[in-house]
Amino acid sequence: MSAARLLAALLATLAFVPALPAQADTPELPDRIAAAWRTDHVSVDERLQPTMPASELARIRTAIRSAGLPVYVALVPQSPYLRASGYDLPTLLHARIGEPGVYIVAVVYDNYWSDNAALFRPAGLRGRDLYSVRADDKQDSDIIDERPAPQIVRTIQQASTAYDGRPLPPVPHGDLDPQHSDGGLSVTDKENRSAYVGIGVGAVLGFALVLFLGLRRRRPGKQTNLHRSDDPPIEAWYVELKADDKIKQAERALARLDKRTNKTTQQLDQRDDAYRRLDAARTLRADQPEDLLAAAGALVLARQAERVASGAELQPPCFFDPLHNPGTTQVGWEDEVEVPACQNCANVLRRGRTPIGLRVWSKAGLLGHDRKKVPYWTLAPEDSPMVATGFGALSDDLPERIAVR
Repeated sequence: MSAARLLAALLATLAFVPALPAQADTPELPDRIAAAWRTDHVSVDERLQPTMPASELARIRTAIRSAGLPVYVALVPQSPYLRASGYDLPTLLHARIGEPGVYIVAVVYDNYWSDNAALFRPAGLRGRDLYSVRADDKQDSDIIDERPAPQIVRTIQQASTAYDGRPLPPVPHGDLDPQHSDGGLSVTDKENRSAYVGIGVGAVLGFALVLFLGLRRRRPGKQTNLHRSDDPPIEAWYVELKADDKIKQAERALARLDKRTNKTTQQLDQRDDAYRRLDAARTLRADQPEDLLAAAGALVLARQAERVASGAELQPPCFFDPLHNPGTTQVGWEDEVEVPACQNCANVLRRGRTPIGLRVWSKAGLLGHDRKKVPYWTLAPEDSPMVATGFGALSDDLPERIAVR
């Protein structure tokens, strides 16, 4: 074979090679979910299949059958794609499937679930907005998020209410956060609990009487040193619950904003700013799920995201304790620096005292084996963007600092 004929044969072969990798590429997430939905309305990401309880899937399928409208459910793990485009996913999936119904994407963030849903109606069919139903649902924020089924089932029920006006059923006790449910106690257990409560109330009243008599015996003018700084730092789990709840509220506010047509330039800017803060809040919860500072930072950012998405004015947090009301008052602090403070902390400063603030555990002792509680602002700022920015009270660049960590 001549060199010219060999070269021509080689070029003809190479002409088909570029098409092969494109066929071998893994489809994007929306394409994979849409392909799975064409055979099964419940799509479980292959990374979740080994650990997904069959009982959870069975309960979701039962709710789908009783919904009265088509339901599509996808269960996926958190990923960079979802962080960037997660809120567009139901719309993208609807564009691929092309059928009316409710599209639900449930995402697992480390050890908790959050779902994003959208209801698409047949042309001309009127009804309530899904997000309006969710906002009116008093039990929505009380549903546990350790398992996917409770939230998905409730979303299906809310979509059915929005679709045909049927009343929302009560949430089963087993799906409610323990703080909002008696856990389905038996009559005997409830009677025992009442007895224990009665004993506890009696003990508290007795202690209060002893304390009152003891204080009366003290010399006039001498006050007891009952200072809140002796209390332990706030528990991280409590802040985590508040942050997760506020993240859900921010998600709904953004979903409502996304559904608006003919958005103004200001509304588009508000949406981008809200997503920036919400993404940073999610990052903190995903990367540092058990850290108090991260949970408090996520709460602040989600709270701001909800306000911005709702069209309200952005408010900085209280510098001294970001768990307080927003910092609506500027007060003087160290080195002639002014910081935003809530009304209570501002009043404490006016009396010449330092607010107790958000207190966290810090290493102490010669070898660092002991712990002591300190105000968060005494920690090294280089170790935490929350400390460096005062949770955004000193500089409004907390989302950017979190994104680059």
